[in-house]
Amino acid sequence: MTLNLCVLTPNRIVWNSEVKEIILATNSGQIGVLADHAPIATGLDIGLFKIRLTANDEWLTMTLMGGFARIGNNEITILVNDAEKASDIDPQEAQQTLEIAEANLRKAQGKRQTIEANLALRRARTRVEAINVVPS
Repeated sequence: MTLNLCVLTPNRIVWNSEVKEIILATNSGQIGVLADHAPIATGLDIGLFKIRLTANDEWLTMTLMGGFARIGNNEITILVNDAEKASDIDPQEAQQTLEIAEANLRKAQGKRQTIEANLALRRARTRVEAINVVPS
């Protein structure tokens, strides 16, 4: 059995096809979803998103930058601020962004700057982590 997966950002459709399984980073931890999963709606954290493809049984890794997921009747709709396939991430650019985010956190002054710098650092770390995932 398969799941119909649709991943949407405010600007584009990132993914819209059938998959075998997914693993999501929710606000309360990771969850795996197979066919006939119980209906849920959940908040999504900044983190990795893994999709097991129907055609070749391989795993695809993406980044999700926070949002929501609705799961039910073998349909998954994911609404996120941003999403990116690991294969589309430039490793050098991701590493540079991580270094800049770390420097910005060290320089942050005040609560607001610290919160914004921490979020930028989490996004940058997730992108670097995605490109370092070993395909299964």
